Amino acid sequence: MEEDLSSECKTSKDDWLSAEAACPLIIFIQCLYCNVLITSGLKQSCSVQVSLMLTRVSTGDSCCNPLSMGAIKKMIEQEIAGIYVLSLMIGKNVVEDTENGFFLDVNHQVSMVCSQLAQDPNLQGGYNAMGFSQGAQFLRAVAQRCPSPPMKKLISVGGQHQGVYGLPRCPGESSHVCDMIREALNRGAYSDLVQKHLVQAQYWHDPLNDDLYKKHSLFLADINQERSVNETYKKNLQQLETFVMVKFLQDSVVDPVDTEWFGFLKTGQAKVTETLQESDLYKQDRLGLAAMDKAGKLVFLATEGDHLQFSKEWFDANLLPYLR
Repeated sequence: MEEDLSSECKTSKDDWLSAEAACPLIIFIQCLYCNVLITSGLKQSCSVQVSLMLTRVSTGDSCCNPLSMGAIKKMIEQEIAGIYVLSLMIGKNVVEDTENGFFLDVNHQVSMVCSQLAQDPNLQGGYNAMGFSQGAQFLRAVAQRCPSPPMKKLISVGGQHQGVYGLPRCPGESSHVCDMIREALNRGAYSDLVQKHLVQAQYWHDPLNDDLYKKHSLFLADINQERSVNETYKKNLQQLETFVMVKFLQDSVVDPVDTEWFGFLKTGQAKVTETLQESDLYKQDRLGLAAMDKAGKLVFLATEGDHLQFSKEWFDANLLPYLR
């Protein structure tokens, strides 16, 4: 009887990627006012300013910036011989890619990613995915909505899986953008206009207005099964072999930081948080996370440092093993 290889990453014999090579990897960095800081020992080897949300070249980022996404891509390729790494682009060019991180409907972004993955012959046997900051929850939506080609492992680095409630720090030259987003969110995050045209509003989770959030959130409430249980979402997410979530213990950008481990503020107030395991989402297992946890598929990692700040040694020791 022939061995069933349906669950393994496969490539054609004519492909440059050998059968012994690691699963193909897609990486997606989208973050608001954050730094990716990769250091080696006491000497800084790569300081990367990443902010797909910002339009200034000096502080913004795109899929292909050699000093940020490109640096991470190169680092992984150097450590894992023969791996195929795809940096996702949302738009026809770098300018569109950057602007879309601010203003393009997240649901449309997810559809664009699904189309890219479906058309890439290197991914058809399956792939691993690594999402940085808001790119992490966007990739989780890909796993839930687009099971073909199959995502094998999802690594969330500072993702906000229960959304955010606040913009506690906003450095950089484009402070006017920070002010604009704060004003829009405070005035009406759940209005149709803001929801459709401001990316950050689509994962804004207001614990003081839970009914409004559940009714009007176009993205987060949907992928977190807040209105109803989509059994397809639940089934697809449970197909993951591993779901890794990384939390930054001194994170001054993401509020609350518990969202990086799928926790959040308890409903009705804005001070006390609860873990994933304490939430109704987990207890009712609306998304399959409880089943995944019991099966050992959920991995919770923590590291010292602010948002997306980690050493190369930490990255190599803690995340690379999931990509081999």
